[in-house]
Amino acid sequence: MTSLRSFLYRPEAGAILSLLAVTAFFVIFGGVDLATLLGAASWVNFAANLGIVAIPVGLLMIAGELDISIGAMIPAGSMATAILSGYYGLPIVVGMLGALALGALVGLVNGLLTVRTSVPSLIITLGTLVAMQGIVLSASVLLTGSASVAVTAPDWAKFLFGQLIGGSHQVTIVWWVIIAVAFAFVVHSTRYGNWIFAMGGDKVSARNAGIPTQRITIALFVLSATCAAFVGMCQAIQFNSAQVSGGMGYIFNAIVSVVVGGVLLTGGFGSVVGIFFGTITFAVVSQGIYFTDIDRNWSNLIIGAMLLIAVAMNETFRKMALSYTGKKKGAH
Repeated sequence: MTSLRSFLYRPEAGAILSLLAVTAFFVIFGGVDLATLLGAASWVNFAANLGIVAIPVGLLMIAGELDISIGAMIPAGSMATAILSGYYGLPIVVGMLGALALGALVGLVNGLLTVRTSVPSLIITLGTLVAMQGIVLSASVLLTGSASVAVTAPDWAKFLFGQLIGGSHQVTIVWWVIIAVAFAFVVHSTRYGNWIFAMGGDKVSARNAGIPTQRITIALFVLSATCAAFVGMCQAIQFNSAQVSGGMGYIFNAIVSVVVGGVLLTGGFGSVVGIFFGTITFAVVSQGIYFTDIDRNWSNLIIGAMLLIAVAMNETFRKMALSYTGKKKGAH
């Protein structure tokens, strides 16, 4: 009983319970074979690409900020790789580093504008989103004369970033797990994680306590944009081409995954494990409906209902956790 109570007080509790509820719903009401659903590559591949983006976005939300420029950074990373290594024929390493450097640069701009001005990060990243869309399209047409560029990666790059494992599962699944484990360690086992939570709780108090809030904010924006560019880079290598369109859906999908994962929009509460399971839950809902007898037109309704329920559950679990923490302090 004590272990169950401790689980319910954790930020990821809502995400795990939501995943179980969604799976049960599909099995009971959708006629899905559980083994078929669990073994399907479609939702896992979808979750991996989304999860690499969702984790740093979630950390920004925990810190009280938001980055929607990821919608432009995914095609930007893809096009940078294709233009440098496909159109100009430079080594694939140059294209990959160019994509990651572009992500880091845009993230740096987002971070600097956020800490140096009083403009909300939502508005700042909306500006960079629109600006990068225009830059990517204009640069592609100007340099290559086309909005689509082909690129052929060598075998080692395919193996590391564009391979299909078992014929259907993308290698980005491995990168997603590695990134999740690395971020989970940093956030939940080092002082940097404590600083991120403190910033989300009260940024002014965190700054007065000596926490380098500006540096942490800039670093989080750099991570967010770079991870988005990384996903675009992997897609270019896997599909042997890049296009200026695409990526906008990641904005909504990432935010929903993060919220379902137990992160509050107001900041200061959440976990990497929760974001991980929130992404899986969203992927199962988005892709799992194709394995059911349910009309596809109901998918958006299910996603919307899931989001509303997740928000309510997250607030409930947060209050329970705060109450439990207060009782423990009182006991001491």
